[in-house]
Amino acid sequence: MVEFYWIVIACAIALAVGVPVAFYFGGLRRKMTAEREIGSAEDQARKILGDALHEAEAKKKEVLLEAKEQILSAKNDAENELKERRREVSRQERRLVQKEENLDAKLANLDAKEAALSDRQKAIAQSEEAVQETLRKQTETLERISGTTAEEAKDLLLKKVENEIAHETALKLAAFEIHYKEEADAKARNILSLAIQRCAADHVSETAISVVPLPNEEMKGRIIGREGRNIRTIETMTGVELIIDDTPEVITISGFDPIRRETARLALEKLISDGRIHPARIEEMVEKAKRDIENSIKQAGEKAIFETGVHGVNPELVRLLGRLKYRTSYGQNVLRHSIEVSLLSGIIADEMGADSTVAKRAGLLHDIGKALTQEAEGSHVQLGVEVAQKYHESRDVIHAIEAHHGDVDPHTTVAFIVQAADAISAARPGARRENVENYIKRLQKLEEITNEFNGVDKSFAIQAGREIRVMVKPEAVGDDQMKLLARDIAKKIEADLEYPGQIKVNLIRESRVVDYAK
Repeated sequence: MVEFYWIVIACAIALAVGVPVAFYFGGLRRKMTAEREIGSAEDQARKILGDALHEAEAKKKEVLLEAKEQILSAKNDAENELKERRREVSRQERRLVQKEENLDAKLANLDAKEAALSDRQKAIAQSEEAVQETLRKQTETLERISGTTAEEAKDLLLKKVENEIAHETALKLAAFEIHYKEEADAKARNILSLAIQRCAADHVSETAISVVPLPNEEMKGRIIGREGRNIRTIETMTGVELIIDDTPEVITISGFDPIRRETARLALEKLISDGRIHPARIEEMVEKAKRDIENSIKQAGEKAIFETGVHGVNPELVRLLGRLKYRTSYGQNVLRHSIEVSLLSGIIADEMGADSTVAKRAGLLHDIGKALTQEAEGSHVQLGVEVAQKYHESRDVIHAIEAHHGDVDPHTTVAFIVQAADAISAARPGARRENVENYIKRLQKLEEITNEFNGVDKSFAIQAGREIRVMVKPEAVGDDQMKLLARDIAKKIEADLEYPGQIKVNLIRESRVVDYAK
């Protein structure tokens, strides 16, 4: 047991001593191995460094060689450019020398010409002196022969020339007066025709009757009422005449006052729609129709103000304008006529350079008196002047109203414009009632007159007879003859035909050439 113990101790000691020794010798061996590897790495690094130095040296030599080649090439280019510039400078110097030589030659030539010119001027001066001397001698001879001095002869000649010039001037002035009068007439016609073309207002001829449709024939009896009490009530309340005849499902309202006629028409339509027809209901509907008419009058006046662009009109004048919606003159609605006159006046004033605002206002109000002719005594011109003064319209507007029918002589541009616009609106075909048969005959006569001329192929009366369009034969009428033919046709129409306004003669010459591509 003791021996075993010592054996264990000996093993432990050996183990304690052997392990460090083993570690020491193992570390020593690893160190030697690492040193050998480090030495090998250093050798390899020195080899790589040497190779890199050799390669860098080769690159350096190559770059230096390329730089030297580039420097040599740039030097050659610079030398070539310098040589070219020297040649160019040499050429410029030769050209300058040549120009100097040419300039010297020109200067020498100019000197010679100046010398010749000086000699010529001296010769001319001598000739003038000789001429003056000859003229003096001739003048003395003439004075001796005629017995008058040169001053007296000059005065006589001047008086004669003055008389001749005065006569010729008078003739020229007369010719210019005729020429400019024709130009002024043509300008005026152009302005009026332009105004008419730009203002294309529609017109509807008014009549003295209105027609109310009925849903059935039974309604006629209900409108007449027992013993005619309903129809008498309507006629008494509205002041119109109801015509109930054999015309199926229609009642005719007859009356000279458009407002009364419209009131009766509206009341009848409301009664027919409601179905209850008796005197009390009739009175109620008539009163309602009157209120509707008043509203319609106000709206019509406001619409006219808006349509013409006239502002600042007194509300009472606006109401009177609206009443013109229910006034007619020879079948022409007075409100539409007033609107058209306003627009025409504005256009004409613009073309003439006058005040278009005042012209439109005067044109709109020129017939305002017609809204009062059935309520007050006096002409519509007089009533219009009074109402315009009452509501403080301008002096130019009042004078235009006063002069638009020639009751007084117009003395302002606006008055002349309104007078012309009123005549245009009233004279336009279709504006006022015209017998249809006479109207058709006039158009036929217009075409017949035109077709009588040689070279006319066919003609058409258009624009309600305001224009005759003439197609001429191109082989018979040349371009130079067109104006003469148009004037001859216009003169023939003026001599043989009666018509309102003016008629435009429009000639058309059309040449056609036809060929075929095969």
